[in-house]
Amino acid sequence: MTLLALPALADNYIWLLAQGGDALVVDPGEAAPVERALAEHGLRLRAILLTHHHNDHIGGARALAARHGCRVYAPRDERIEHADARVGGGDHVVLERPAFAFDVLAIPGHTLSHVAYHGAGVLFCGDTLFSVGCGRMFEGTPAQMLASLERLAALPGDTRVCCGHEYTQANCAFAHGVDPSNDALAARTVQADAQRARGEPTVPSTLADERATNPFLRIDAPALRETIGIDDRVARFAELRRRKDAFRMPAP
Repeated sequence: MTLLALPALADNYIWLLAQGGDALVVDPGEAAPVERALAEHGLRLRAILLTHHHNDHIGGARALAARHGCRVYAPRDERIEHADARVGGGDHVVLERPAFAFDVLAIPGHTLSHVAYHGAGVLFCGDTLFSVGCGRMFEGTPAQMLASLERLAALPGDTRVCCGHEYTQANCAFAHGVDPSNDALAARTVQADAQRARGEPTVPSTLADERATNPFLRIDAPALRETIGIDDRVARFAELRRRKDAFRMPAP
């Protein structure tokens, strides 16, 4: 099995998962990076999985499907115009080539119809869970987003988290401000800085890493309770997300 994070647009990742000579891609915001990777590795594109309707995640899907004749799996959302199969929470995507099976998880918050795909030891979570962070709530409520994150966090700790953007360094900088004594977070920051200095992606991480470092998965930790100072956990999560929305990276 080969798992590749293909840089796209400004800071997106398109995920490519291959077995033998067959591949699937997740959230192709543009077609060109996928075409280059297929040619470089001698792969045939068999399926496209989409997590949500934003154009930076679906913009290349139609062209790729037309050229390669592959099936497109997408949430039940009319804003995604082209799909061969519509999926939602509790559904399963079973592919013959490459031979992978995924459970579909409903994870509303970033968008109301957002889904994740979990299988083969990986989690394709779009813009819901990021490394050391989470997505903005464009359509959902704090309660929905928190429930979605907890649904993902309950998956096995060795699951590789394949998110949609390269945000780890900024997320670490914010997390230090609300969880300053977290040794695992300090180590993750050093690791992410070294990865980016080498021109490498900081993802995938693992769910075990995220449970140890991600403030949005640690809202019940004493350090976060003390920093935020709100008893109600949904309100505490909402305040944490509000602070992240207002956060700006310090000048170098």
